[in-house]
Amino acid sequence: MTPETQDNLATSLQICRNCRGGAPIDAHFCPQCTKILSLGRQGDYFSFLGLPRKLSIDAAELEQRFRTLSRSFHPDYFYNATTAERRASLERSSYLNDAYRTLRQPISRVEYLLQLEGLPAGGNGEGAKQVPAALLEDVFALNEELDVVRDLRASGAPEDEWRPRLEQARHPIDARRAAHEADLQTLSQQWDALVDRNASEAERRGVLTSLRERMLERNYINNLLAGIERELTVT
Repeated sequence: MTPETQDNLATSLQICRNCRGGAPIDAHFCPQCTKILSLGRQGDYFSFLGLPRKLSIDAAELEQRFRTLSRSFHPDYFYNATTAERRASLERSSYLNDAYRTLRQPISRVEYLLQLEGLPAGGNGEGAKQVPAALLEDVFALNEELDVVRDLRASGAPEDEWRPRLEQARHPIDARRAAHEADLQTLSQQWDALVDRNASEAERRGVLTSLRERMLERNYINNLLAGIERELTVT
């Protein structure tokens, strides 16, 4: 067996600590001895739940899979089991909860997919560092209006003079956010279509890159809107 073959097996199989038999990466119980498997680190949330690595997930199906596995892993069923089995049930229950929380929300699902594919969106921190090129004009106009509003407040202008300006200034940003939500949905559908037809790495990378760009812009937009909300609550 070549080293490459060994590596491939290591990432596609789990080894049962009880009988040393091999099990598929998405299995939860050993097919040889039926014992619960210790949680490996080579899988992911999608495979753990028996789902393809796609962005459109049926909520009812996800809920059903979650509940079925929750019952299978529940520590009460392993009360009299060995220490290793009790630990495995706790590990799998915890991992299942994390997987469910992540995959049930479309945005966290996209973030997780990008992380798996080596293109993390960086979270809100990275989105706040630099103005995305597509947003430069809107950000410039917003900052100008914020300066005017702050000057009005500093001069003692009544709220009904500056608040409407601030609320009006957020309209283009709200429109940008709505457009990005639509873009993310379209790109998610494109990704799923590529998965269905087993598209090339280059094709997949193109969609993933676009998804990452939209996510970074979305993070920046959300920071802008949070800043406007802070200005609106200033007394």
